[in-house]
Amino acid sequence: MTSLPIRQQAVAGSFYPSSPARCGELVAALLDAASQLPLPSRDVPAGLPAGILVPHAGLVYSGVTAAAAWRTLGVADTADTADDADDADDVDNADTAEGFDGPLTVVILGTNHVSRRLRGIAVCDTGAWAIPGAEVVVNRALASEIAALGGAFRVDPAAHEGEHSIEVQLPLLAAVAPGALIVPLAVAAGTGDEAIEAGDALGRLLADRRDAGERIVLAVSSDMAHYPAAADCERATERLLPLILATHAAGLAAAETALIASGVEGLSCGMCGIEPAVMGMAALRAMDATRALVLAASTSADAGGPPNRTVGYLAVRFDQPAY
Repeated sequence: MTSLPIRQQAVAGSFYPSSPARCGELVAALLDAASQLPLPSRDVPAGLPAGILVPHAGLVYSGVTAAAAWRTLGVADTADTADDADDADDVDNADTAEGFDGPLTVVILGTNHVSRRLRGIAVCDTGAWAIPGAEVVVNRALASEIAALGGAFRVDPAAHEGEHSIEVQLPLLAAVAPGALIVPLAVAAGTGDEAIEAGDALGRLLADRRDAGERIVLAVSSDMAHYPAAADCERATERLLPLILATHAAGLAAAETALIASGVEGLSCGMCGIEPAVMGMAALRAMDATRALVLAASTSADAGGPPNRTVGYLAVRFDQPAY
């Protein structure tokens, strides 16, 4: 537990259960269901990925697809982080030099749904984020280092108030990687040069930390197409998927713009998290994490939502190529 300010739950009871017991039961069921999904390839790299793309809708809708992304972090890689949790308050004072042997840190790029004033990338440096029955501690040392990149980056915890795109990930993260730390980033940097430059700067920083032995994963939080019929929703994912798998930031931005302009009935966006997705693709490219594997894809209709008004979900794992 940390004595620093806590970011309180905003969507518990709507996007996921507020009861610790019920939330835990749902998360366990989602992870179990995700473990039964057929993979499009058996060639799943061992160990921690460099990054994941993960959806962020209510867990009853996107949860199995989201769980497919989070479970790839693997309990084995983070089993020793539970012992680190008692010392998590001191992360902001931790030695981040080469050889640092701290817990897993997940840097999460969230979509900005609610903050009308945010322009740029808001770094949250609170002590922790609350989830039902627990807290997920922020790696304040890395948060400060990211904020110090300058440009679009700034410390702004208030920009995260009310936002669900990062919060909804945390019960799943806490289940697969107990004791893991986070750096939450709310992204509203557009899809042009500013976003790509910010992603490149972030990716180079994270690559340096990983090269120094730190266990760091980049998570990009985004749903896919919003509100077309189920078949069109699936086609929208298929249209954007090659650019995601290629970690082609500018190409993804252009393809999403073209998709919106194509006149698909009911379509309001190709990715509701297109801004963190573009930034994330640039970051992953800078991390040399260009080996991508689709883990799961679905629509809200698959979870019982109306088939004529759907949202798409996609889970992708990113690693460095095997040389």
